[in-house]
Amino acid sequence: MTPPRPRKKSRNAHDPDASEKRASAPPLVTGAPSLRLSSGARAGSHQSQSAQAPSAPPQVVEKPVYGGAFLTHTEGKAVFFPLALPGEQVHIRVTQSKSGYSTAELTKIVTPSPQRVAPRCPHFGPCGGCHYQHTGYANQLAFKDAILRETLERTGVRPPDDIAILSADPWAYRNRIRLAFDIEGRLGYRGRKSHAVVAIRECPIAAPLLLSAAEAAANLLQRVPANLRPHELQLFCNRDESALLATFFSADNSEIHLDRLAQSLNERIPALQSAQLAAGGRPGHPPRTLARWGADSLTYCAADFNFRVDHGAFFQVNRWLVDHLVEAVTANQQGRLAWDLFAGVGLFARKLAASFDRVVAVESAPPAVEALEHNLRDTSAESVRTTTLDFLRQAPEDDRPDLIVVDPPRTGLGADVTALLADCAAPELVYVSCDPATLARDLRALLSTGYALRSVTLADLFPQTFHIETIVHLQRY
Repeated sequence: MTPPRPRKKSRNAHDPDASEKRASAPPLVTGAPSLRLSSGARAGSHQSQSAQAPSAPPQVVEKPVYGGAFLTHTEGKAVFFPLALPGEQVHIRVTQSKSGYSTAELTKIVTPSPQRVAPRCPHFGPCGGCHYQHTGYANQLAFKDAILRETLERTGVRPPDDIAILSADPWAYRNRIRLAFDIEGRLGYRGRKSHAVVAIRECPIAAPLLLSAAEAAANLLQRVPANLRPHELQLFCNRDESALLATFFSADNSEIHLDRLAQSLNERIPALQSAQLAAGGRPGHPPRTLARWGADSLTYCAADFNFRVDHGAFFQVNRWLVDHLVEAVTANQQGRLAWDLFAGVGLFARKLAASFDRVVAVESAPPAVEALEHNLRDTSAESVRTTTLDFLRQAPEDDRPDLIVVDPPRTGLGADVTALLADCAAPELVYVSCDPATLARDLRALLSTGYALRSVTLADLFPQTFHIETIVHLQRY
């Protein structure tokens, strides 16, 4: 049984305030909710706080599935629900029943797993950002390895016996967060069961600077009437937290004075280099800049180069693993010509330029293209401002690459791009994926055209969550 697909989020997806007259800033929020299961049981323990034990026999949790849920079967029907662990005996409450499966909420843990731990974050459970904080990190990696293998096998792709694991410190790794304002002006993440805002006072997976900036921004905006306040805030910092970009998302007719807000925020957070007021910014609706303060970008040192990263440009989110990711993709690659498709700001292209006579980096996203051109100056690499599909359709047949690197969004390559890549027949192809289902679909197509798996690496760029990044090296035979 294939589990229900998780809601699609944007690539930036994870994705509070008092008057200036107060002597000290209050915490980001007060009275944050404790982690509760639907009956009141804490997900970090097996004791119920208030609910009476149901009379029905408990269910045995079978395994994790992609999307953050866990699986059991009731009368032969698959049931998916969060916050459990394999082997546990639990009581659940079905919340939605479909013809092929049901979804449920965990109401009580009767027999807990020895792998269960207390979550570090007090907002874990209600908050929709994390899914695995209730188990140790080694167990999280085992979940992801098993899910990746099963996803590939289900599609007819045989994974190698050994899948390499790329991992680092599973805490304070995020260099980007996007938060929303609730009705009281507090900042938080979207909830696990709804789009409602779960106000937060801490986030142990985010760089500390981001939370400090969020608290300062919310404090400043407490003076702004609720109907004029921005509805979301995106923050991005470099690895050492020395530089920060802030984007406030608001309505088209926003009356916010960005200069005043940004200057006041900069006084409290000196790392702030640029602020932007934007409208839109959801998948399929690129943001429109309404106002800007400060510089257009920040400098992010990665893989021995100072990258320019502009507002809204995609950049890998795990600040501990960026260098290792680049190495895993580009190591021992050399030749006459390499293509970097879905190039972003040039993270891979810049490195490949040191070992290839020529590199072509293809990118179409407006927030990234100018930074890409800047980052490739004085190298053997050139940028092409177009979509990957259009580039492949127009690529000359007499100038085929030795290596192709692809790093598509979660939707993957798709049938058209996959077919054109097969026609190019590059001797080496490296696929960087952020969704195992679309990866498996695309690999099945590529393997049928003369490619073979050389290696698979699980790069855990998103600890505490269900998200899986995979690096696959393919070789033409």
